[in-house]
Amino acid sequence: MGRKPSINLNLPKGVRARKRGAKIWYYLDTGGKPRKEIPLGNDYAMAIKKWAELEIDATPSHAAIITFRYVAERYTKKVIPTKAPSTQKGNLRELVWLYKFFDNPPAPLEKIEPINIRQYLDWRGNIRGKREKALFSHIWNWSREQGYTNLPNPCAGIKGISEKGRKYIYIEDSVFNAVYEKASQPLRDAMDMAYLTGQRPADVLKMTDHDIGVDNTLSVTQNKTKARLRISIEGELAILIKRILTRKANHKVRSFSLIVDDKGQRLTACALRGHFDRAREAAGINKESFQFRDLRAKAGTDKAESSGDIRQAQKQLGHSTITMTEHYVRDRKGSKVTPTK
Repeated sequence: MGRKPSINLNLPKGVRARKRGAKIWYYLDTGGKPRKEIPLGNDYAMAIKKWAELEIDATPSHAAIITFRYVAERYTKKVIPTKAPSTQKGNLRELVWLYKFFDNPPAPLEKIEPINIRQYLDWRGNIRGKREKALFSHIWNWSREQGYTNLPNPCAGIKGISEKGRKYIYIEDSVFNAVYEKASQPLRDAMDMAYLTGQRPADVLKMTDHDIGVDNTLSVTQNKTKARLRISIEGELAILIKRILTRKANHKVRSFSLIVDDKGQRLTACALRGHFDRAREAAGINKESFQFRDLRAKAGTDKAESSGDIRQAQKQLGHSTITMTEHYVRDRKGSKVTPTK
């Protein structure tokens, strides 16, 4: 009778663990002479899955081991770091809620069904639930690619709560000016920069003196898409940058950032939100009517109309296709047409 093992008690019969450097690799000992070992990889759950397939186990142990949290944690480590900073923060917030539902108790991945997705949306009951469902769906598809499951995505066919979105919102000049009149100087700089460059709030806030090139252009690398642009410093943008640099020069200690607060330090996203909320409230405009991010759409729409060439707006916005820009701009004010006669 063989000696009872005292280590690696989590391994099924015949599976051996071998430490190779900093990693542990798993093998299936098939017995016989000479001894033959089948490599199962260095991922414990995947090794157990392969073992179950080789053993043709009717109730494979891997099903209980590969839970939603198990694959979500690997997704967090391998996929989330490749996303834009703001998306990373959003995904991590969304995972907190997904864990509350799918990890209490731990849900085996292959036991999750479409009805569970519907239950999750009913439990959350708001727009965030729809976005968390989108993250769950992406995690599931990634899990299929990695071999953790071969089941279809349970999110397929499950409708989320409809999100109104802002594709029909266009900020008229009168609304812009009303908020601008109540704005602090840092907010005015940010509003002007966002409108004149057509960039997202995060991309506006990260602009620095170093982005101003010797060829008299402002270089931008968009956080979301990594699109790279060189915006010619001319017209009102040239006036704006000169104004910003002059204001910054009056501070003894100042940041390299172009958008700075009253002390000459970099204006943060949180501070920008506070400045904008106060100015909007003072102007008597509600939140749904005007959000800072709407300035990008206003810039693209105005650029397309003033130039008569939507391709100019496409370049400014950094869109990869003209179709994307057409959809983005057309819905804001509607297509401009001529009468029958």
